[in-house]
Amino acid sequence: MAKSNGEELVFAPLGGVGEIGMNLALYGFGRPDARQWIIVDCGVTFPGPDLPGVDLVLPDIRFIVEEKKNLRGIVITHAHEDHYGALLELWPLLGVPVWMTPFAAGLLEAKRASEPGLKPKIPVEIYRAGDRFSVGPFDIEAVAVSHSIPEPVSLAMTTPLGTIIHTGDWKIDPEPEIGPMTDEARFRALGTAGVIALICDSTNAMREGESPSEQAVGQGLRQVIEAAPGRVAITTFSSNVGRIRSVVEAARDAGRQVLVLGRSLKRVIDVATELGYLEGLPPFISEEEYGFIPRENVVVLCTGSQGEPRAALAKLARDEMKNLALSAGDTVVFSSRTIPGNEKAILEIKNGLIEQGIRIIEDGEALVHVSGHPRRSELKKMYEWVRPQVLVPVHGEAAHLVAQGSLGAMSGIPQVVQARNGDVVKLAPGEAGVVDQVPYGRIFKDGLIVGGEDAVGVRDRRKLSYVGHVAVNVVLDEKYEMAGDPDLVAIGLPQVDRNGEDFEDLMLDAAIGAIESIPRARRKDLDLVLEAVRRSVRNAANQAWGKKPIVTVFVTR
Repeated sequence: MAKSNGEELVFAPLGGVGEIGMNLALYGFGRPDARQWIIVDCGVTFPGPDLPGVDLVLPDIRFIVEEKKNLRGIVITHAHEDHYGALLELWPLLGVPVWMTPFAAGLLEAKRASEPGLKPKIPVEIYRAGDRFSVGPFDIEAVAVSHSIPEPVSLAMTTPLGTIIHTGDWKIDPEPEIGPMTDEARFRALGTAGVIALICDSTNAMREGESPSEQAVGQGLRQVIEAAPGRVAITTFSSNVGRIRSVVEAARDAGRQVLVLGRSLKRVIDVATELGYLEGLPPFISEEEYGFIPRENVVVLCTGSQGEPRAALAKLARDEMKNLALSAGDTVVFSSRTIPGNEKAILEIKNGLIEQGIRIIEDGEALVHVSGHPRRSELKKMYEWVRPQVLVPVHGEAAHLVAQGSLGAMSGIPQVVQARNGDVVKLAPGEAGVVDQVPYGRIFKDGLIVGGEDAVGVRDRRKLSYVGHVAVNVVLDEKYEMAGDPDLVAIGLPQVDRNGEDFEDLMLDAAIGAIESIPRARRKDLDLVLEAVRRSVRNAANQAWGKKPIVTVFVTR
C-alpha cells in the first residue's frame, strides 16, 4: 500500500445515516486542508405532519457548497427518490458532472420535463454495471447488484490508499424478475485483492434469514389474480419495474387486461419501455375502455401504496374518480411495505375500501411483496465475499445501524465504526474512526422555493396550524383618537367562547380597551399602541380559550 504523505481517505454522510431516506454520502481524498471530494447519491425524504405544506425534505449541503472548488462529481447508484430525488433542486448549487445509469438518467429527464418551474439541464455521464471510470482521485467500478429497481449498482472505489465498497441498496436474489443478479464473483475478486472498508446498507439488519426472491412474489401475485372473482387493483412502488412486469404477465396469463393509474407509474413505464424492460408485454387499456370490460377481466395497477392523499388509490378509496370506481367484491393488493410514519394514512385508505365491500390483501396473508434490502444471512455472505478491514453501517435508523454493527463484529470484521450524519470518518491510513464533524441538516422544498425552516416559513405555519391567526387594523385620527372601531379578522379560532360570547367581539373589546388605557399624548408612539393591542388581544384569547394565537396589528394615522 502506498505511503500516505499526510493524505487520508474519508467518508462523511450528510443524510441517510441515522435515518431511512435522504441518502447523501461524501467521500474525500487528500490532506485534511486539501481534500478532493465526490458525492455518492443525492436523495430526498418525505415530510411528516410536523411540516405542513412542505413537499420534500432535502439534505443541507452547505458544507460541500463551500468546498465546491474541490468537488469532482456526483455518482448516483440507482433511481430511487431517496437516492436521486434531490438532484434537480441541489445540482444548481454544485454544477459538477453527474454519473448515472441509463434508467436513472431517463427518469431524471422525464421528471425534469414534468415538474413545474424551470429545471436545469444536468450534464449526465452514462455508465453501466461492469464499467470503470474516474472521478477526481477515485477510480470507480460499478458492480451489479439486485434491488427493487432496474440497474442498481455497488461502487468499488480505489484510491492510492486502497479500495472501499459503497454497497448502495442491494440484496441477494437468485431469481430477480428483471436482472441482474448480485455479482458474487466480482465481490469475491475485490475481496481477494483487498478491501479497506465496506459502507453497507442496514435497512433489514434486524431481520433474520434471507429475503424471498422477486420471482416468488410474482407467483404470489399470480395466485391472487387468478383466484379473485372481480377486479384486482394492485398498488406498489412506482419504480419497481420488475413488480410491474410480474403484474402484467400474471394478468395476461389470467386473461385480464391492465389499466395504469398514477403519473409516477406512467413516467416509470415510459422510461422502462424505452429501455426494453417491458418488451413483449400486451398494451395497457385506457380509462375510457375500463367500464366496458367485464370486471373479472381487469387488473388496475395504481400509485398510492403509502397513503398519499392525492394518489390514485386514495381517490378510489374515496370514490372520487370521474370515469372509474371499484365495487363490492373487488380486491385491492398492497404489494409494498409501510414506510414508518405512513401507517395512519394507509389505514384510512384501507378503511375507505373496506366500507365499499372491497377485500384487502397485504404481505403476510400472501407473498405479494419482498424488500429490496439484505437480511442478516445476506449481510454475512457479503462480509465473507469482501472480507473488509472496516465496516461502516449506513442506510438506516440507529437500531438498524447498531444491529448491523454487532453482526459485523460477530462475523469477525476487525473494526466497526458507528457513524451518523455530519461525522467525518477516516477510513485510511491507520485505524478507522470519527475524526471530525461537518455541518449537516435538512432543508425543504415548498412549492417552487427551497430553503430552511425560516426561509420557507414552515415554523410559523406549524404554529398557525395549532393556534390560528388574528389580524387587527387600528386607525387613529389627527388627534390620536380612534377613527371608528378597529377592524379584526380571526382565522382558525373558535367562533364563540364557553359562555356563548362571540370570540371576535371579545378580542375587539380587548383591543379598544388597550388603546383607551394609553394617555392620548403617548399614542403618538404608534409602536407602543401596536404592542399594547397585540398583547391585549392575545391575553383575551388565552383567557377565553387557553391558547395564544399569532396576532398581527397594523396601526395607521
